Amino acid sequence: MTHPTKALHKFMMQDFVRMGSSTSDALFSPTDLTMSLSDIIAVSAHQVISPCPGVTFTPYHAGHVLGACMFLIDIAGLKILYTGDYSREEDRHLVKAEIPPIRPDVLIVESTYGVQTLESREEKELRFTSLVHQIIRRGGHVLLPTFALGRAQELLLILDEYWKKHPDLHNVPVYYASSLARKCMAVYQAYVHTMNANVRSRFAKRDNPFVFKHISNAPQQRGWERKIAEGEPCVVLASPGFMQSGSSRELLELWAPDARNGLIITGYSIEGTMARDIQKEPDEIITTKGATIPRKMSIDEISFSAHVDYSQNSEFIEAVHAQHIVLVHGEQTAMGRLRAAMQDRYKKRDEDVKIHTPRNLETLELTFRGERVAKAIGTLAAKPPQPNNVLSGLLVSKDYSYTLLDPRDLRDFAGLTTCIVTQRQKVALGVGWELVRWHLEGMFGKVDEGMDKDGVPTIRVMGTVDVKQTSEHELTLEWDSSASNDMIADSTLALITGIDKSPASVKMTTHAHSHSHSHSHAPEHPHPHADIEGESAVVTRIHRLAMFLEAHFGEVELHMPEETGEVEQGEDSHEPSLLVRLDEADALVNLLSLTVTSTNEALQKRVETVLDMALATVSSLNESFTSGEPLTSEEAVPSVEKEKSNTVATPPTVDPDQVVEGLQGVISPIETDTKEGNQDEAEIGDKMQEGSRKSSVTVSDQAMEEVEKSETNETGEGDHQSGEQDEGEVNGDNGVDQEVPEASAQGGDEGDTGSSDDEPILQVHG
Repeated sequence: MTHPTKALHKFMMQDFVRMGSSTSDALFSPTDLTMSLSDIIAVSAHQVISPCPGVTFTPYHAGHVLGACMFLIDIAGLKILYTGDYSREEDRHLVKAEIPPIRPDVLIVESTYGVQTLESREEKELRFTSLVHQIIRRGGHVLLPTFALGRAQELLLILDEYWKKHPDLHNVPVYYASSLARKCMAVYQAYVHTMNANVRSRFAKRDNPFVFKHISNAPQQRGWERKIAEGEPCVVLASPGFMQSGSSRELLELWAPDARNGLIITGYSIEGTMARDIQKEPDEIITTKGATIPRKMSIDEISFSAHVDYSQNSEFIEAVHAQHIVLVHGEQTAMGRLRAAMQDRYKKRDEDVKIHTPRNLETLELTFRGERVAKAIGTLAAKPPQPNNVLSGLLVSKDYSYTLLDPRDLRDFAGLTTCIVTQRQKVALGVGWELVRWHLEGMFGKVDEGMDKDGVPTIRVMGTVDVKQTSEHELTLEWDSSASNDMIADSTLALITGIDKSPASVKMTTHAHSHSHSHSHAPEHPHPHADIEGESAVVTRIHRLAMFLEAHFGEVELHMPEETGEVEQGEDSHEPSLLVRLDEADALVNLLSLTVTSTNEALQKRVETVLDMALATVSSLNESFTSGEPLTSEEAVPSVEKEKSNTVATPPTVDPDQVVEGLQGVISPIETDTKEGNQDEAEIGDKMQEGSRKSSVTVSDQAMEEVEKSETNETGEGDHQSGEQDEGEVNGDNGVDQEVPEASAQGGDEGDTGSSDDEPILQVHG
């Protein structure tokens, strides 16, 4: 609360305790009140108060009574303006309600007068003073029922100024009959600096307007009401304003039978009160003791209420321009009429503003979808952002603000400390180290092998899990714990524990000899699912892409316009591409950037979708996890001694000429170990030289038959072939996806590691 409000609060609460019940069911005692006053922290208008992080209150002048404020509440960026009772009309001592410079999301506003429009202040004052003067001239008493604070002080200022201008009224006393008003008058005299310019200018001239010259307190002795009623004409401001009890009700019952007297209702009254009932001018009224007395005094109503009428309220609501308006402090009928009138105004301007009229104790739930902006600072902000770049980090929320940080910057920018939980798992080893690496390559595509800082042989799986040969018959798995790292460690552990039971392991370590001697148990050939190193890896996967696209669209051509002499526009004109044709539409897939261009938007989107599927299919787990761009970029191979990292490495530069040269080799049929296969290769090679550069890559049925024939006649080692079949079954049983055998036209000798006995021959049609 504000400083004037705190001062007034003390007197009002003391009066409440004094007038309240003295029984044990009282809400609080005088001691409780005294103790609570020291806990009140007074604030000033426009002062920003932050009771907790992310929540602020800013008071603005409300113009209702001295010290009254409306509050702008900010909760994590959601702004709510709660007006309480307010007035947009500047009177003799108060400033009018302010419009905050910030647009709130929700406006909680009073609806006291509904759609009723009140007369201007000048008209009210003129009618009020004329009516008071008229009653006095006819020899009557004037009763002004008011509350102790607010309008009472405004009416006293009006009467004191009017009496000053009319010397003929100097002998007519004006009383304010309220002990609370008398106490509070000292607060008004002290807080002149919080009032409007008119009061402050008078005070600067050593004229305090609240030191009245023609107004005095009512006598405090018992029975003063009857003495005044029997005396000369006078004006009495008495509380309470609703005349349910107290001095105002007692004076009403004394003066009502005399027609010379007059009652002027100067404030708002509610249903069920004497102030509202007597405005109907009944012939009789019932006293507090139950007796019936005649009513002959005049009844007039001039509203000096410090509440906004319809014109002021609607103007304020539109100026605030909130998305949600909640109407409070009003009767149901008046509130409903105000809601209908405001909805009609917004409808004419085609504005979507929600107006709510909740009942007492009814919960109102509103949903807001605001933007949340996270600021990247520290290491993440060192480099300017680039289009299509993925920025990853830790999202830190503090006081409802969001910051994106690199984990290494947490201590410097957020004051947080981090820790890394390193897990270790020991596994008994019954096979050779090379066989472990062979199985890991088959599962994950690629592993990094080296030595740790202690010289222990180490295999790093997907850049996160280290498999160390700590002894001849024991492995140790070591990794930094996280959701993804734990998943990789679990799969690695499951694979290693099943190596000695795998038929593929038996096949790879079995050597057929007619005599016995010691030999190495290391696998002789790399795993067929292991990643291929160097430029050939890019070429091989591009070729797999071509096969994937051909399976979906039927016709895919290798397109190299710089060699065919065709003129192509754009930056891709000198780069190899795959030309996809469907009906009469074409789409061009750049083999280096993997971008799709086409004049047919539908075909372009379809090719892009299939291309995404192909990338996910032909890529190993290692490529997908570490780089996110498995086809055109490779994760930089870290040495085992370096710190493990899951960040995406910078894709290496691929030489287009080498890719073109590799693709030409891929298109050529591969060399088989049989004479028939060599003859077929020569024939197909002759056809390629006679054909054009635009070639359709298809797998020939005849070529597949030649592969099968060469497989059955290759070495005559039936057991070896059976072992290969078992390997395929084992891979399938272990849940390892079976890739489409890669096609390679690069002929290999019998000693080559890249055996061609399980790869289909490609035939190129010119």
